[in-house]
Formats: sequence, C-alpha cells, structure tokens
Amino acid sequence: MADAPAWFAAQGWAPFDFQREVWAAMAQGRSGLLHATTGSGKTYAVWLGALARRQPAAGLQVLWITPMRALAADTTRALQRPLPALAPHWRVAQRTGDTPAAERARQDRRPPQALVTTPESLTLLLTRERAREDFAALHTVVVDEWHEMLGNKRGVQLQLALARLRRWHPQLVVWGLSATLGNLDEALRALLPARAAAGRGVLVRGRIDKQLVVDTLLPHEPGRFSWGGHLGAQMLTPVVQEIERSGPTLVFTNVRSQAESWYQLLLNARPDWAGSIALHHGSLDKVAREWVEAGLKAGSLRAVVATSSLDLGVDFLPVERVLQVGSAKGVARLLQRAGRSGHQPGRASRVTLVPTNTLELVEAVAARRAALAGRVEARTPPEAPLDVLVQHLVSMGLGGGFEADALFREVRSAFSYRRLARSAFDWALDFVVHGGSSLQAYPEYHRVVWHDGRYRVPDRGIALRHRLQVGTIVSDASMQVKWLGGGTLGSVEESFIARLKPGDCFVFAGRVLEYVRTQDMAAYVRKASAKRGIVPAWSGGRMPLSSELADATLAVLDGCRQGDWLDPELQSAQPMLQAQARLSKLPTPKTLLVERYRSREGHHLFFYPFAGRLVHLGLAALLAWRLARAQPNTFSLSVNDYGFELLGAGPIDDAPLRSQALFDEAELLHDVLASLNSGELAQRRFREIARVAGLVFSGYPGAPKSTRQLQASSGLFYEVFRKYDPGNRLLGQAEQEVLSDELQITRLRGALRRMRRLHSEIVELAAPSPFSLPLMVERFREQLSTEKLADRLARVLQDAERALAAPLPQPGRRRSAPSVTAARPPRPARPEGDAESAP
Repeated sequence: MADAPAWFAAQGWAPFDFQREVWAAMAQGRSGLLHATTGSGKTYAVWLGALARRQPAAGLQVLWITPMRALAADTTRALQRPLPALAPHWRVAQRTGDTPAAERARQDRRPPQALVTTPESLTLLLTRERAREDFAALHTVVVDEWHEMLGNKRGVQLQLALARLRRWHPQLVVWGLSATLGNLDEALRALLPARAAAGRGVLVRGRIDKQLVVDTLLPHEPGRFSWGGHLGAQMLTPVVQEIERSGPTLVFTNVRSQAESWYQLLLNARPDWAGSIALHHGSLDKVAREWVEAGLKAGSLRAVVATSSLDLGVDFLPVERVLQVGSAKGVARLLQRAGRSGHQPGRASRVTLVPTNTLELVEAVAARRAALAGRVEARTPPEAPLDVLVQHLVSMGLGGGFEADALFREVRSAFSYRRLARSAFDWALDFVVHGGSSLQAYPEYHRVVWHDGRYRVPDRGIALRHRLQVGTIVSDASMQVKWLGGGTLGSVEESFIARLKPGDCFVFAGRVLEYVRTQDMAAYVRKASAKRGIVPAWSGGRMPLSSELADATLAVLDGCRQGDWLDPELQSAQPMLQAQARLSKLPTPKTLLVERYRSREGHHLFFYPFAGRLVHLGLAALLAWRLARAQPNTFSLSVNDYGFELLGAGPIDDAPLRSQALFDEAELLHDVLASLNSGELAQRRFREIARVAGLVFSGYPGAPKSTRQLQASSGLFYEVFRKYDPGNRLLGQAEQEVLSDELQITRLRGALRRMRRLHSEIVELAAPSPFSLPLMVERFREQLSTEKLADRLARVLQDAERALAAPLPQPGRRRSAPSVTAARPPRPARPEGDAESAP
C-alpha cells in the first residue's frame, strides 16, 4: 500500500507497526479487531486500509459505526482529512438521529462512498424494501469503540445487522476498534463469529510507548472518619487551584447530577470564570453540547465539567488535564477518561483523582496499580435476548421480507444467538405473526404476515410505529425544559418534573431555574432569583465497583495491614485506616470482616465482601432472609461498594453467623428471589423488554406518551401474560435479566463462594468503625432531614472518638491492635450528599 505511508509522511508522521499490520491485513481482505490505547492512531489504521480497497463503482462502500451521535461529526471530519490526497472524488457523510430530513433525502438520491452512522440508524436503513440494493457496493465495515457496545443489547443489535450484511456480502471486511477491554478474544469472536472460529480473524495489539500518569489531589484534612461525599466541599479549593495552573481541563463526574453540582460550585468559587467554564452531559440541548465541544477543540474554554458524554473518542487535542471527581468505579473507565488528555501519539495521558471520601484514597492507589498492570474489566455479550430478536424479525420483514429457515441460519451466525434453539426462534416468529397465545385477537400485534412466499410487514401504520422506536436504548420518559420566552435548555426525566410545584427551583444546564408549568410534554421555566435549587437525579445514577478494582482495593488494604504506607494517598488515609485497625480490623483478600455493634437503633451486623453495590444489595437481602428464617427477626438494610449492613430489631446469635449454611449456594436462586421483591423487579425490567419488543409504543414525534401511560401499558401486558400466557418467553427473559443485570447473579454466586471459603473475623465494636459509619449514613439519609442527620452524625462521631481515646483492652479480653497516630477529630460538618450525587 503505497499511498498511505506517503500521506503519513506528508503530515510529518511515521506509521506505527500496528498500523502497517492492519493495512496489510485489510489489503488481503482479512477482518479483525484493533486494540490500542486512546489517541494512538487507530482511526487512520483502518480508514486508510479501507480507502486502499476502494472500488470505481458508485454507491456506499464503507460503513463506519459509532456508538454515540456526538462522535459522528468529529469522526466525519477525521475521515475527510486524507480524502483530497488519497480519494478526491469520495464523500463522507453522517446519518444519525440528529441528521436533518433534507440531508437524508440528499444521501438517498446520491449516496456517499462512506457513511458514519449508529447501530440504530443502520438498522433503520436495513428496514427499507430496497436495502439490499442500497448496500450493493459495500465492502468494508468499521465498528468504532466496540468495547462500549459489546456488553449490551446495542451490541447485539449490531451483531444482527452485521449478520444480514455478511449474508449479502460473504467477503465483507469488518474491523472493530477498542481501547479498554479485558476479554479481547471474546470481543473478536463476538464481532467475527465464523471467521474467529476458523482462525481467520486478526487480533492486532497496538503497543506504543505512551506514558500514563494517575495521581490524586490529597485532602488537607481527611479525618479519621468519613462517609460518601464527606470530602466534597473540602476538595473544591484544590480543584480550582489545579484548573488555574493548567491548560484546558476536563472535570469528569460519574452522573449528571454531580456534574451540575460541581459546575455550580466552580462558578460560585470563581464568578469571573463565567463564560470560560462549561457543562456537558447527555441531557443538555444539542446546540449547547456542540458549543462546548467546539470550545474544547479551539482551546477557548478553561474547563468543562462532564459525564460519560465526553468519555469516548472525540479528539480534543488542547486538553491538558483530566480530573476525575469520586471513584471511577472501574479501571476501563479510568483509562478511557485519562486518554482524553494527551490525545495524540507521543503525548502523556494524565488523570488526577479527586476523592469525595477517605476510602477513595485507598481506591485511588488500587486503580493506579491495576491500570499500570493492565488489569482491565471484561465485557460479556448478552446471551440471546428475545426482545431484540422480536424487534429484528419485524425489521427484516420490512427490509424486503424473509424466509424463516434462511433467517434462522442468519440469526444463528450472530455470536449472541449462536446457541439459539429453533424452538425459541419459532416462538419469536409466532409472536410477531400471531401475537403469541394471548394476543391473537388483536390485529395490531399481527405485525408480520406470510405474503408471496415471504414474511413481510404490509401494514403502513405498524411499519411507521416500528421505525419510530427501532433500537434498544430505554430510559425514563424525558421532558424538554424550555424558557417561557422561547428556547430549549435540554431534557429532564419526567418523573423529576412530576414532583415539582410551580415556584420550586432546580439546577439544570448550569443555571438555577424556577419551574412555572408543564404544557405539551415540556416544562417551562424562568431564571430563578434564588441561588440554590434541587439537583435532578437521573435514573441509572449509581455504578457499582468493578470486580477488578474491588480486588485491587482489598490487596492495597492487605498491604497496609503489613505496614505498606509508601503511596502518598495511603499516608493521607493512614489516620482513618489506623482508626479502623484499632476499633476493628482491616479487611484482606484472605479474610471476611464481620463487625457487630449494639446501639439504640438495634443490633448491627456489618459485612465487607468488597463485591460492589449491586452484589451487596442481593447479598444483604439473601443473608437477612436466611438469618430471619433461622431466628425470627426484622432487618433494615444498607449497602455501598465495600460492604453492607443488616440492622436487626432483635439480637443475632453467633451460631448462624458461623454456620456455612449462611453462605450456601445450593438454594441460591430460590432464596434470592424469595428475599427480594422479585416480582416488582421483574415487572420493572419487563417495561424495557416490552418497549424493545414493540409491545409498547412510546408515541409519535411531538406527541410522546407519558411515563405513567407507558408503565400502565407494560404493566397490563405483564399481568395478561402472567395470567393467560405464563410460558411467554419474554417473562422468562425479564426474570433472567433481573438476576444477571440488576443482581449480577454470577458475581453474587462468586462472592458467596468466596465468603464461604474465607476465614471470618467477627469483631465486637465499642463504637462505629470508620468502615461501618458510611453504611450507617446511607441509611440515615433515607430517614432524616439534613439538619437531623448532622446532629446524629455529631453524636456518632463523639462516641467513636471516645472509643479511640479509651485504653486498649488487655490481652485475653480483646485482641491487641496497632497503635494509632493522633489526628485532629473531624468537625461534624453538614453532609454534602453521597459520593454519586454530591460534590
């Protein structure tokens, strides 16, 4: 390939070995997965390889799939750059949900040679009657950021689309791009099932010397006791100072509510920064997001507070610093965000962690060690989701129709459906043809019919409704936020607006707004005179700690127990960790720490499996149910990423705690479902499945249905199926997804097996320990106002400090403990909110 190196040389670049390897493989017509660090040159490795395969024929030749609409414009610009020199007659266009109708019509009349699009827009293209003709010249597909789609239903939707394209073009070349992934071989098989199985898929690892720096802003006074959000306000000044002495900075938070809060904090601290700092998250209006992205590219913004909306491959070369507020929750996310700085070969990537509680100092050390060691999380593809299959059958019925046997073979060629039974496929086909056994009397659910030797969708109304909600992204219904005088700020979940009364103030889009009224599914607001307001909470806000980061954190604590305090973060956290060691013990990878405490509230049990919030939710309910079965009791539960609390109304005997039966796996599924409101969980999950499967229609443009209407519709289907069609496979899928996604049953089973194997260290507490206090605060927040919470915390901290000052127990009465370094007791400050929703 002569022209690619020449173009590189003209830019003053020299190709890396991995880029040459990809070019050679693509020239031979081979497909593969390219895994390389962010900013290393993956885009031009596959794009120049695709250009070398260009054909003189007109029509669409290259598809570039991106997971985010926000990436499409940036990707399009990058792909256009070499065209004048390498393919002057080629056009690159983009087609997403944001593309105007006039532009889409232009593309239909005169197709571009390369199209940047999303999985949803690709599926829509496949629903056309002439889809096969539209893709007649296609020879290459590139899947950007494959790791972002691999583990969810969007990835499954894309697998099915690729299966259709491969059926039309058996020699189609497909390449995936990935930056942060732990299961590369499985990712390759999911992208190229047949070729990988035959050993014909190429896995290219782009190893280049790129420096990664992971450091931490240390709090001035971390204290011996801490809880979620405890350090938030204290870290404001160090964050402001870092932004002052750095170039353009990205300040990442994990959720939108936290981004809104930090943006307000920065503006209040530095009013003179108005106009030079900005806010970016997925609920803001597209115009506002594009203005922020343009400012970052131009280097005209001092700082941007953002969520995952800026995680992925948008190229912001001027960005020098990345700050991560709170735990990143996973090594992959940390690496992804670090790559936003130094987004160019040869430049170092640096991410600075901003702890919101003292335990996150320990987690920072764990994250750095795991990142530098390359211990990155795996992402597992979903197994044969039937709601996606049902949607796909209707899409293929629109896209020229299908024959059942041929489509079954095609679907089975997709990785997630490789073990799909013919009975399951036939059930899905019957469901879209007849509505299953319970909807046969309703014509609107006879979506696909047998006509002229093929299954087709003849009804125009059904076709329109289907196309309007193609895709697997399901969220709470959103409501636009508009100024009374005109103009749109963005969208907020309807459930939040429903709780507001006229005159209430809330924070959104970096402003304090006064709610006026709701009209035509829009919330009308004006600028508030108040300086404070409620911060909206979006669904899906709390991400669990990954297994890799949890294991790394336990290893760091084990090192502390052995006297390893070398890292500056550990020196900062040392007073808290030594207080934990004195009042209790430090958890280790070989022990299960269980703390017992008696208070006026009742009898407390604290377990520390370090398995993540979602697993702890299931474990807490499971163990409470088993303990109550052995000895009648009533429990309140509290969970965080490190452990969980069981608060019993009555005393809890030692015998069940020391029994192996407490951690038994034999009746795990039965006991977990019995211990939780599994019916409510399954019904909630079924709402999403009903939407993806096309049972529930979310409304026409400009006339969306409300959340209450959608919930009522999906709830009606759920009850009808349970009563009259109990074998409905979508019900079974809902129950399975509750176990796999909401309770992470595989990880829960592993945690239970580990707890059974570990030596339990049961410690009687004289006062709440530094590890138990955050769990108590999680529970207090659900029961108390902010003022009462501050009073309660003051009393708890007073008791804990008194216990720390007491003489150590004599040997034989209680174990000895390390001496504790004197530290100034923390002031019982007004809590700042939890680690996810507060600064």
